Amino acid sequence: MAYEVNGNTIECNEKGYLLNVEDWNEDVAKVIAAEDDINELTERHWDVINYLRDEYINNAGNQPNMRNIIKGMKNIWNEKVDSKTLYALFPKGPDKQGSKIAGLPESKRKGGY
Repeated sequence: MAYEVNGNTIECNEKGYLLNVEDWNEDVAKVIAAEDDINELTERHWDVINYLRDEYINNAGNQPNMRNIIKGMKNIWNEKVDSKTLYALFPKGPDKQGSKIAGLPESKRKGGY
């Protein structure tokens, strides 16, 4: 499976997760989001995506679970955030769908951080 973005072929696994994190850019994110029925990425979408990428790239490959994403967004947005808020942005799961759009590998995590 692969995505076609600006004339380039971006390889991914059978579930749509990129095989190479370095292949990601904002145009790739928009294509993945559209494939996942998110037609517009708002500023809040980008906040979550950038948070997930930062945690993965700058924190030894860690992929935050839902509880940690909520805490992260609470700090970024300076307001009360709950899972409902995040599921409104990423209906298939903020941790899974958000990571996919962020160009991160599929999480093998079974809980924890």
